This record gives sequence, C-alpha cells and structure tokens, in this order.
Amino acid sequence: MAKTTPEAGSEQVNAAHLRAFVERIERLEEEKKALSDDIKDVYAEAKGTGFDSKIIRKIVSIRRQDRDKRREEEEILDLYLAALGMA
Repeated sequence: MAKTTPEAGSEQVNAAHLRAFVERIERLEEEKKALSDDIKDVYAEAKGTGFDSKIIRKIVSIRRQDRDKRREEEEILDLYLAALGMA
C-alpha cells in the first residue's frame, strides 16, 4: 500500500497524489489570474465610460461588508472626524 504522507525518517510520498494537488493549484492560479484580468478590464471599461474606478472599487468593498458592521465603522469614523474638526 502506498503511503500518502511521509513518516519520520522516510522519503516515501505518493507522487501521483502530490502531482494532482500541484496541478490543481496551478490550474486554479491560472483561473484566478484570468479572473483578475477580467476584473481589471471591467474597471477600465467603466472608467472609459466616465465612471470613477476608485469609487467603484470602494462601492464593491462596501457591498461585501455586513450592513451592521459597516454602520458601526461609519459611526466611529464620523466620531473621529468630528473629534479632529473634519466633520
């Protein structure tokens, strides 16, 4: 029976199993790169039509957050800005 994990003092590993993991990771990294490029293209397209891509990124970030957590952070930010005379 082939070993799936090396034991102390042993150099045996299941090469096929390891290769499968590495190849899966490589494929996922390629997909991640392609998706990242697609996202950059969408931001560039939005910018090309007159939208501010920095603000769109902020909106995307805000939409990811939990509503209550976001409100709490906004309240703290407002408090700090007021304390600094910036509100």
